[in-house]
Amino acid sequence: MAAPQIPNLNTLRRGPGRPLGRGRGAPPLNDKEDQAVKDKVVQQTDQDASVSRLSAVEVGYLDDPFAKLFVAGSGQRRFPIINRGTYVRTTAIDNLVDTFLSSPCSFPRKQIISLGAGSDTRFFRLRSKNPPFYPFTYHELDFPSNTVQKISTITRSPVLRSLIPGEIALSEDLTSLSNPCYSVISFDLRTLLNTSASAVPPAISHIDTSLPTLLISECCLIYLTPAHADSTIAFFAQRLFPPTTPLALILYEPINPHTPFGQVMVSNLAARGIVLQTLKKYGSLEAQRERLKVYGFQEGQRVRTVDELWEGVSEREKERVAGLEMVDE
Repeated sequence: MAAPQIPNLNTLRRGPGRPLGRGRGAPPLNDKEDQAVKDKVVQQTDQDASVSRLSAVEVGYLDDPFAKLFVAGSGQRRFPIINRGTYVRTTAIDNLVDTFLSSPCSFPRKQIISLGAGSDTRFFRLRSKNPPFYPFTYHELDFPSNTVQKISTITRSPVLRSLIPGEIALSEDLTSLSNPCYSVISFDLRTLLNTSASAVPPAISHIDTSLPTLLISECCLIYLTPAHADSTIAFFAQRLFPPTTPLALILYEPINPHTPFGQVMVSNLAARGIVLQTLKKYGSLEAQRERLKVYGFQEGQRVRTVDELWEGVSEREKERVAGLEMVDE
């Protein structure tokens, strides 16, 4: 996919670009306030992803009856290359999740933990499948500003609520939801860096460490510093789960920042105050492979680029997708 097809946000602005901040005359931000501003910018990327998902659904790339419920307003049609990327990304992860859940095993249940899940609809799409998959428990972790919005949407939607079996319990501040089958957990992954080796944060202490588990990071750890991202993987892979528990990881992140495509991507995000903090350290497929080996993910590695994922799509499906809208190659 050609780099010139990536819309440059700097050229789409009304008038000259202005840096994020309080404006002239305002006192400088202290460290805590500055971090809060940066956190808010990252948290807002969840709504961007929701709008992109809805765009791909409305054009016909994806089948997701729940996408509309998590978008404020009528949404916005994305550029064809964005729709295609959303399709490849979603389909690739869905296929891996389906493989995990459909593989036979001797355990009574399986478990999925989604980091930085935001308004992702995967749990509801899985629950609505007929016949249903192997019994599973689904946990989502995210900032409280994102979890409170998701929980509000769930509790106001009879359709979503009907897909969570049994009663649900809400935290006093409405930022966490718990159920034997599904939980939305208000949790800052960065706190794991300073967690003692034997401690498990109370917010995630109910996670069953004996069940076969799939850990998903879909453009989540990329926003953390390398130290925070590494400590997150280390916590789940080397501390929380014992070696006897089957553990798999799906990691979806941007790479190759020095290509024309990557340079425009980084520039677009920087225009909004967004920095992909691990991109320099883990900016290639080889770096990602070595990263996973450090934490014990030796077997079954399937590291692929988006172009390689697209090549894995059946010819019949490629023809269907190609007929939806024009994408310059």
